[in-house]
Amino acid sequence: MKVMHILLAVCGRRFLGNRIVGGNDVREGAWPWQVDIQMGSRGHVCGGSLIAKDWVLSAAHCFPKLADISSYRLYVGRHQLSGVNHHEVSSRVRRVVVPAGYTNPQDGQDVALVQLATPVQWSNWIQPVCLPSDDAVFPSGMQCYVTGWGHIREGGELRMLVLAFTSDQVDILPDMICAGFPEGGRDSCQGDSGGPLVCPMVNGTWVQAGVVSFGQGCAQPNRPGIYAKVSTFASFIRSTSSNHTTNGKKQIAEGQMGGNETL
Repeated sequence: MKVMHILLAVCGRRFLGNRIVGGNDVREGAWPWQVDIQMGSRGHVCGGSLIAKDWVLSAAHCFPKLADISSYRLYVGRHQLSGVNHHEVSSRVRRVVVPAGYTNPQDGQDVALVQLATPVQWSNWIQPVCLPSDDAVFPSGMQCYVTGWGHIREGGELRMLVLAFTSDQVDILPDMICAGFPEGGRDSCQGDSGGPLVCPMVNGTWVQAGVVSFGQGCAQPNRPGIYAKVSTFASFIRSTSSNHTTNGKKQIAEGQMGGNETL
């Protein structure tokens, strides 16, 4: 599978916590691209994934008011929502860009690119995830992993779930994918929105296949979670990140599509 290469670092590498325990808390640093998106007094509202030193991929519905992003703060290298996180860094938001046709998650195009006001520095606890090329295919039945804090418990630690791609009895748009199990019981949920669905490659790297978008309830039988299909937005991601860079340095290869943004 071809991936979009980050220019300033090797992507999709997990230097800590390679052991995976389905559905449980994970070791600090196990998912180094995970981002916590907080909004003023509301605290944690969404997740995201680090794709470059100053860019985060999330969901468009996490930013309902593009004209007002002053209350958002993003945390990278974070493991728990409360308590001490020794390796975290935080940043305000410089801009948010969403696809021009976005209206609501059910109508698709539910992705957002968030530019950090302060670029991060790479470490064992802070790394970018790889992104798929526009022709990448993730077959039905392939097992991948979704991470987030969700609405499980107050002050919880980062958690992960093993999910499988499915196409059974689900009517979705071309820019969506779905993942779950027929029997239910495992799913992303409220508070996981915008977070990454990532898949392991044979070379040991991790590629982000989806962005947590919406679902009918959480973990219901025959109702898999719906995710924005990242490969559909490859050119949008390339063009946005190359048109808006930090210190004049391009973070991701050039592309061709535009979007709506807040400055």
